[in-house]
Amino acid sequence: MTGTAEAREFYARLMAAHAGSADARLGEAFATVPREAFLGPGPWTIIAGEGRVTTPTADPAHIYQNVLVALDADKGINNGEPCLHAMWIGRIAPRPGEAVTHIGAGTGYYTALLAKLVAPGAVIAFELDAVLAARAERNLAAYGNVTVIHGNAVTSPLPASDIIYVNAGVVAPPAAWLKALKPGGRMIFPWRPAERVGLAVLVTGTERGFACHPFMGSWFIPCVGASASDPSAKIPDRQRAARSRSIWPISDKAPDRTATAIIGEVWFSSRGVGGGRG
Repeated sequence: MTGTAEAREFYARLMAAHAGSADARLGEAFATVPREAFLGPGPWTIIAGEGRVTTPTADPAHIYQNVLVALDADKGINNGEPCLHAMWIGRIAPRPGEAVTHIGAGTGYYTALLAKLVAPGAVIAFELDAVLAARAERNLAAYGNVTVIHGNAVTSPLPASDIIYVNAGVVAPPAAWLKALKPGGRMIFPWRPAERVGLAVLVTGTERGFACHPFMGSWFIPCVGASASDPSAKIPDRQRAARSRSIWPISDKAPDRTATAIIGEVWFSSRGVGGGRG
């Protein structure tokens, strides 16, 4: 086994372990989707804290580890931390035949992983940056179940989705995103209601409403059109945000005393969809 192949095999096992999923297909997806195919030619720039380190060569073995690889360093856009995405994908548990909307697809690496996991289901991938969208379209050409859209998912209608996978920070998800979820659908997004508050949130559509579970810290670049709040918004601190257990479109249900946050078209509650407190 070559050094690159060995690094890739270990990387896949590491990602599967971080995912904490019983689905063996997740590790297989990380093993079979070549990360280097989505990064452009090496050597690559690795983001390390506030600094940058360039890989010594273009050997892909250098990027089969839990590192952030720059896609556009000047704009702060990178390929994302693989361990974080492994945990997120483990949480949303993609199943064959499901429909996925990926918001903030970048050059398509995590889109490709999702496409593998839901095939023959379809993936719609939104990317606002024209250069990245063009690269994603080229990179994903071999994935027949993926459609790349160069556009803004905040202002564009979303298709009905079993999974909405958001890779850009929002002060709150638009109500239209919630309503695009099919029954039993899941959405995962980086919630950034305030400068010092960054949480990954899993939303699950139920018959009674939208359950939500903030489960880890998370920091992504802002989502254009959904990263600013108006002065009347009720903005939570991290402790209050972490107590959120449901999210509601204001048009469906008015905020009450359990509100942990009221932002734009939606509000978050400390009460679960079944009435229990978090």
